[in-house]
Amino acid sequence: MKALQGIRILDLTHMLSGPYAGMMLADLGAESIKIEPLGQGEGTRALLAKDPLNSIDGMGAYFMTLNRNKKSVTINLKSEEGLALFYELVKTADVVLSNFSAGVTEKLKIDYATLSAVNPRIITCTITGFGETGPERDRVAFDMVAQAMGGGMSITGQPGGPPTRAGIPIGDLGGGLMGVIGVLAALQARHTTGRGQHVDISMLDAQISLLNYMATMYTLSGIIPDKLGNAHFVHVPYNTFPCADGYIIVAVITDGFWENLMQVVQLPELNTAENKHQPGRWKNQDLINRRLSETFMSNTQAHWLKVLRDARIPCAPVNNIAQALADVQVQARHMVVEIQHPNGQTFRAPGNPIKLSDTHEDTFSPPPLLGQHTDEVLKTLLGKTDDELAALRHKGVI
Repeated sequence: MKALQGIRILDLTHMLSGPYAGMMLADLGAESIKIEPLGQGEGTRALLAKDPLNSIDGMGAYFMTLNRNKKSVTINLKSEEGLALFYELVKTADVVLSNFSAGVTEKLKIDYATLSAVNPRIITCTITGFGETGPERDRVAFDMVAQAMGGGMSITGQPGGPPTRAGIPIGDLGGGLMGVIGVLAALQARHTTGRGQHVDISMLDAQISLLNYMATMYTLSGIIPDKLGNAHFVHVPYNTFPCADGYIIVAVITDGFWENLMQVVQLPELNTAENKHQPGRWKNQDLINRRLSETFMSNTQAHWLKVLRDARIPCAPVNNIAQALADVQVQARHMVVEIQHPNGQTFRAPGNPIKLSDTHEDTFSPPPLLGQHTDEVLKTLLGKTDDELAALRHKGVI
């Protein structure tokens, strides 16, 4: 059994933030019915679809990863009959998830005010760049826009260098994760109120939230933080260091860890009374980082990771993606899973990071072909006959 078994989602999402939210909910057991436009389907289907290294049978890595555990139904929502068909599905559903630009759900007549009249228990969730209120709600936004406006880029990169976006699309993914949290909160609230509600998620809001204590430091001190590379605002040493054959990170966040580090590296010029406490280490951070870099360069990554771990000092290799996916802990936690493509081939992708002790079934159905489940869903949920489906198909409704 999965945790969200019995919850039905109508997934109208495209690209990344919305599909990622839908993927997380589907992995947790929600029945996810992907509503796609006729013809080409949602835009992510085209991404990498013709790339021989990153696709299978015309389905690219984006779509394959983000749309596992989902069904695909094609409906023309711009037609009156298509909209009526969608409303019938809404009566059977718990959640309608979308990430159109602000105002689009109103134009399509699939906003919360409209859908709640169809089903008072429906929960709608929109993930947009700037939210559905405020003077900037109509601005166009993608991942990098959210990263840039949210402040995170200004503190990412090497000192004196240009602002740098996060290597992973945290603007999109942050919005998707907040969407999941919002939907789960609304589902819980419905147990008490008996009513659905609208969840309004802004990618920019998510980025501001992720600034967390760094934003509070600014509001207290008035000091605008700048780029520190891989260093920390408080802790020293907390950085990336080169070894003879790769990079490691060392994260000394307590005086006890510093004492242990001094026993490992044997550098008398650093092992001083002043450096025993954070203020001294912060004052001397340039010297500490330089001498540690020189020391770690004297041996291999594997050597230093062993001696540091044996001394209980927080450390890690700086893995590339291949190394990260091959890590024994990652493998043991089933964070790389095998998923079947509709043609029978298999591919590997990241697993479900939410580990539950009871409702923990972990299965992954293939990402759907366009419209693969149209007949099945409309027959099962709405009782449509073959003749009715043929008539709807003839009219271009499905």
